[in-house]
Amino acid sequence: MNPPSNALFPGSSQADWIAQVGKDLKDPNAYETLRWRVETSASAEGFVVEPFYTRDQLTDVPWQTVQAVQKAEPGWLNTPVYHLTGDTKVDNKAITEQVSSGADALILASGRAEGAAIADTSQLSRLLNGIKLSETPLFFDTTDSAADLLNALRTVAPYQLKGGLLSKPDETTAQATRLSADSPQFRTVCVSGHDFHNAGATAVQELAFLLARLTDTYDPLTEQGLTPEQLGPKTILSVAVGTSYFLEIAKLRALRVLWARFGAGYGISVPAFIHAQTSAFYESTATPYTNLLRATTEAMSATVGGCDLLTVRPFNALTSSSDAFGQRIARNVSLLLTEESYFNRVADPAAGSYYIETLTHQLTEAAWQLFLDVEAKGGLAKATDWVKTEIDAGYAARVQAVVQGKVLVGVNKFRFDEGVQADKPVVAQPSGEGLPVRRLAESFE
Repeated sequence: MNPPSNALFPGSSQADWIAQVGKDLKDPNAYETLRWRVETSASAEGFVVEPFYTRDQLTDVPWQTVQAVQKAEPGWLNTPVYHLTGDTKVDNKAITEQVSSGADALILASGRAEGAAIADTSQLSRLLNGIKLSETPLFFDTTDSAADLLNALRTVAPYQLKGGLLSKPDETTAQATRLSADSPQFRTVCVSGHDFHNAGATAVQELAFLLARLTDTYDPLTEQGLTPEQLGPKTILSVAVGTSYFLEIAKLRALRVLWARFGAGYGISVPAFIHAQTSAFYESTATPYTNLLRATTEAMSATVGGCDLLTVRPFNALTSSSDAFGQRIARNVSLLLTEESYFNRVADPAAGSYYIETLTHQLTEAAWQLFLDVEAKGGLAKATDWVKTEIDAGYAARVQAVVQGKVLVGVNKFRFDEGVQADKPVVAQPSGEGLPVRRLAESFE
């Protein structure tokens, strides 16, 4: 598969490049020292990432299959999170300002404030005053039951809705899915991998355990009479995006391949719908402004990887100092990627990259095998202890890497006094599966 030779630019094989590396670095074994291993799980060997790639690596990679399931249309929705206060007047003003200041869609999260549940019709009407859900997609992450919220929305906004539910599916999710059947752009089944990510999972573990959770989510819904054809278009896959730029691009692309493979078994043919949020796991309280650097590269990975919704966390989201300034800067990260960098002009821009195509394939196969391992243990619910052990091992390896010198900007290197009020971090609660909420920088701040 090498390019044709000619007098000016003769073709070079992988072996030629390896020999050149040894020559330039004056060490015949130099190439081996430049390779690095991506861990998949505590019980697997992982896979190796090469220091460079040529066409030779694509010989055994089904890149046509990978590209065929990627997002066909470029662009994404800039989708900040707004935490409801419970005061509908204050909340409505804040929502309106977000939408008029660059947000394409919005996630409304309740549960932090007393009385922040929103499934009351009169309260919801005041909250959404001036917002039309057929034009501005709203995604709800609430403590209300799915069916109660849908009934209230249908009363307040009796037309086709855009948006969906980002809260964990409950016993009324099937009912909510039926209630929103006339709104194909309103999704009611959210499957999230954030708790795996924030506990320290590897990229492979995130993908595999998300797929296992998807299985556990679909089984009771199909038992309640919903068909896979009904569920597929109503599903949101929500993931966190970390700081390993190319790995995270490949992770989102691999998620689309895994969804297609999973869907083939269920008879689902619609493309994946992916919500990506910049990572809390890699954030630091030591020098908060460096979180802007992390969030920007994470957002770039998410958009190049093909997310449909992008949520950029404010740089000071970890602390109580998260404010209008932090929220504005977070919105602007997405705006800069569209208005100044034109990331929204090309669909699947990583397609054809020898590195990304190979990495996507490696992640896909490793995650699929780990998913099958979980299913062999009876599914995610029955394998909770084993999953926690696997993630703990992955987290321990990450911490050890920092101990051995891996750089965390603003934490163990390039740390300086920014003159920012050092507020106490907001304490996150463990997930329903008992997974801890961690940050990589915590032990080093």
